[in-house]
Amino acid sequence: MPKLMKFSRLLSVLPLLFLAGCNMVVMAPSGDIAAQQRDLIVISTVLMLLIIVPVIFLTLLFAWRYRRSNTAATYAPEWHHSTRLEIVIWAAPLAIIIALGAVTWISTHKLDPYRPLDRLDAERAIPADTKPLTVEVVALDWKWLFFYPEVGIATVNELAAPVDMPINFKITASSVMNSFYIPALAGQIYAMPGMETKLHAVINKEGEYEGFSANYSGAGFSHMRFKFHGLNREGFDAWVAKVKQQGTMLNRDAYLKLEKPSEKEPVRYYAGADADLYTAILNMCATPGKMCMNEMMHIDMMGGGGKESTENREKLQYDNRHAGEGVVQPGATVPATGVPAKAEPPRNSDGNDMQHDMPGMDMQHDGHSMPGMSNGTDPAPAQLNNNN
Repeated sequence: MPKLMKFSRLLSVLPLLFLAGCNMVVMAPSGDIAAQQRDLIVISTVLMLLIIVPVIFLTLLFAWRYRRSNTAATYAPEWHHSTRLEIVIWAAPLAIIIALGAVTWISTHKLDPYRPLDRLDAERAIPADTKPLTVEVVALDWKWLFFYPEVGIATVNELAAPVDMPINFKITASSVMNSFYIPALAGQIYAMPGMETKLHAVINKEGEYEGFSANYSGAGFSHMRFKFHGLNREGFDAWVAKVKQQGTMLNRDAYLKLEKPSEKEPVRYYAGADADLYTAILNMCATPGKMCMNEMMHIDMMGGGGKESTENREKLQYDNRHAGEGVVQPGATVPATGVPAKAEPPRNSDGNDMQHDMPGMDMQHDGHSMPGMSNGTDPAPAQLNNNN
């Protein structure tokens, strides 16, 4: 018996040990947007528990009350309907669904990441003369690049912002999709190549917070982390001065070297950056000789370039940026390495390529000809051939 009591006490302590090892930043954030998202989680959970808890309790109660050995329980084999019970069964879940729908509708619009902020927190509105801080974010393989266009600096794997100042994030990626996430600040927002997503947020408490990618993007994904510093105004000005003092220049050549896949990249400071570099990254034309996507879209909007536009084909190939430099990283993305994905041809037991000679079919190993359609003389369209 004493051993049993000791074992039960140990079991009761286990949940406390588990909670002590958890990072509860999502439920205890330091930014107003994240706090509103936390409140939404709590409200939704409570509304759903209003049904879940009674159902679990009544299930156990009915199982105990109407067990086979309880002869005192009412036995009514002909019972089949109760209006009052039907009202309770249907009305309670319907009311909760309506409440959840209303909360979801309101929060979907109020917490839209593209919507500019209308308050600093629950008790303070944004002063009329407040100018938001703009930060341009680029997800690279496998590090984060941040531009501060208003102060003319850039950083790698370190981000800072003044407390109680709205932040306007503009987010893109150089190769594959990532997810920009600072749990203490706001929810995650995807970073995609050739596209720009946005996030409006504000940090309300000074401190050092964790930021990372929440979307798997290759071998170095687990180390794709950065520090976000919430500073007072004087501290932010000092941080900017430190970046300008210790940093170098981020031009196109420096960016192309930085863009190459790398893991566990240290914090880097850039005292200045080319003014149009972020726009070039967004339009996938930071590499010399490439046509910017906005230029191509303008040509399309004007009706196309006709036959003359065929010369733009090589300028619009963005998946071989480092093909001639021999950059090959394990697990690196195709756009970052320039190495196209190739499927190994099927082989037989002797290790030779398999040839399937079937009546009425002519199958080519290039994968472009189709059964009954090609005699091997018609080449595949150039845009389908990844080997070009």
